Amino acid sequence: MADLDWLIARPLAHRGLHDDQNGIIENTPSAFAAAIAARYGIECDLQISSDGEAMVYHDDTLGRLTEASARLDAMTAAELKRVTFRATQDRMMTLGELCDFVAGRAALLIELKSPRAGDRRLAARAATVLSGYAGQAAVMSFEPAQIVNLRRIAPRLPRGMAVRMHAWRDVSAAPRRAMAALAHGLTARPQFAAYSVSHLPALLPTLARSVFGLPLLAWTVRSADDREKAARYADQMIFEGFRP
Repeated sequence: MADLDWLIARPLAHRGLHDDQNGIIENTPSAFAAAIAARYGIECDLQISSDGEAMVYHDDTLGRLTEASARLDAMTAAELKRVTFRATQDRMMTLGELCDFVAGRAALLIELKSPRAGDRRLAARAATVLSGYAGQAAVMSFEPAQIVNLRRIAPRLPRGMAVRMHAWRDVSAAPRRAMAALAHGLTARPQFAAYSVSHLPALLPTLARSVFGLPLLAWTVRSADDREKAARYADQMIFEGFRP
């Protein structure tokens, strides 16, 4: 098991320490600079461009935060870097630019997004970039296949499984689905887990933490109640909207 004490040493700012009211937009250099200044870790997202570059952005389409409107995977990295965010001078970064910007000053937790099932380009590109990064970085995904792929192509890169239970409307089916999710996790052999704080406590994260010894991150912590649950049931939190 990898030593991931660094990953749980400090709270992780969700998409950076963003503050829309003050013009600090999520997943931008300003948000990452604010997190570094406050001595938090950084959680961020990656999407794939049409030419196979790993871009730091959450949504698979532009429009919510930017002046442009299009699918990210339909635009090249150069085109995406020219897109203007609303109310800020920040531009979209590549993963390589993010690594150069952070330069080991904060822990990086990177979530792989994938709008197209079975697309392995993003994991491959992230692994390539991070192989040359001297700072502390880990990668996670909600898709077990992404983590299985990372384990194969970059076995030394810390990898984690993110789990959401939003679709679990049938409460009676929860134990069965927890076991299915755990089976996927074992196949991927994650080294940490991230679990929705709104669904803590729960069977799956309890097993991951107590039986398999995986560090557990609670996401996304936004309130005092969330913070209390994260402190009780997890090893660290991914937070936004306040400063812990």
